[in-house]
Amino acid sequence: MQKVSIICVGKLKEKFYTDAVAEYTKRLSRHCKLDILELPECRLGDDPAPAEIQRALHTEAAAIREKLPKGGAVIAMCIEGKTCSSQELSRRITDFGVMGKTQLTFLIGGSFGLDETLKREADWRLSMSPMTFPHHLARIMLLEQIYRAYQIAEGTRYHK
Repeated sequence: MQKVSIICVGKLKEKFYTDAVAEYTKRLSRHCKLDILELPECRLGDDPAPAEIQRALHTEAAAIREKLPKGGAVIAMCIEGKTCSSQELSRRITDFGVMGKTQLTFLIGGSFGLDETLKREADWRLSMSPMTFPHHLARIMLLEQIYRAYQIAEGTRYHK
């Protein structure tokens, strides 16, 4: 069974988000061992300078690196990443398993994204869309797509 970790910067507070995470966590329990880790987001003022943003991203990246599971594949969720269909995501997850990478770690940054060094170090940069989404919503969307990927791999009717 694959191990899937999602390391997120920022904590979910809204009940509708936490309910959705709980639902997909339950659904995914049949397919993988899921671990979701929330790390604190660096607090910045209303109009931070670029240097302040970079320092915050660097601090968040260091916290992420400390929590990265050993081995496996790291997937950075970022707008400049590659978009793919649900079928392609399913194939990619399956291919990682065939290559012996049974640990998949998805990284979701905070409101300012992920540090560039983390993106460069990742095995794959994945984008949900060229549109911008709140990072909390991106977590739910990612969980649904991971669930859909496993359903596609099993050939179930979930994916239409």
